[in-house]
Amino acid sequence: MDEEFRRTCLEAVRRALDEDLRSEGDITTRALLPPDMRGRGSIIMREEGVVAGLPLASMTFRLLDPKLRFQPLVSDGDRPAAPAEIAVVEGRVSTILEGERTALNFLQRLSGVATLTSRFVAAAAPHGVEILDTRKTTPGLRALEKYAVRAGGGRNHRFGLYDGVLIKDNHIAAVGSTAEAVRRAREVLGNEVSIEVEVQDLDELEEAIRAGADVVMLDNLSVEEVREAVRRAGGRVKLEVSGGIDLENVVAYASTGVDFISVGALTHSAPALDIALELSV
Repeated sequence: MDEEFRRTCLEAVRRALDEDLRSEGDITTRALLPPDMRGRGSIIMREEGVVAGLPLASMTFRLLDPKLRFQPLVSDGDRPAAPAEIAVVEGRVSTILEGERTALNFLQRLSGVATLTSRFVAAAAPHGVEILDTRKTTPGLRALEKYAVRAGGGRNHRFGLYDGVLIKDNHIAAVGSTAEAVRRAREVLGNEVSIEVEVQDLDELEEAIRAGADVVMLDNLSVEEVREAVRRAGGRVKLEVSGGIDLENVVAYASTGVDFISVGALTHSAPALDIALELSV
């Protein structure tokens, strides 16, 4: 884990703990249990999937009490047979219970993203197509969700508006033409930055190729239209498919010969994985 990502994780965990505990802490646990009671929490993955988020679970407990012992039993990116014990945390019961929900929220959310990503990756892999994510992420959690996509075998598209050029229909409408939009981007950014252009039909595809786009995104085209786009492009440009891709049609799109398939659902619609903490004292 690089330092920038570690800081991002710590910030997210601190926000989540503050949201749950505020200054009062866990008033239920404080009322019921002696502060020195010790125990063991077993984190169980109850359904099959890809694990993601263990470092955040560890940070959660250790921010609450550095003396807690958190031991992962698998690694992010692993797919243990369910039910599976994926980590244990030992120490004061009150602190374990304070951190339980926050730790599980991160694990359930990120493991859900990783698991859904892995299903798309498995479907597209026989055709040599890479699965990409999008910017359709939970506000404030983009770096974490994109990390989970990588844990599931996917690849990150641009992280934000700052690190990749994607010329969309509104850009073209504002500038006047695809050719002018690409020209301006090249003039300002040079040849070191890849320029991608979104198109919505085959005529726009040809215009984008002539304009000098490095990648063309085929947005909401049918499988037949995508297949024809691949034929017309003839390897002159990388092709990405986006819009309406799900597990029922991803194989059909992957079989067309495109290079990439981007799927917003990886981060905006992934169901949480069933993960629980079982306490023993």
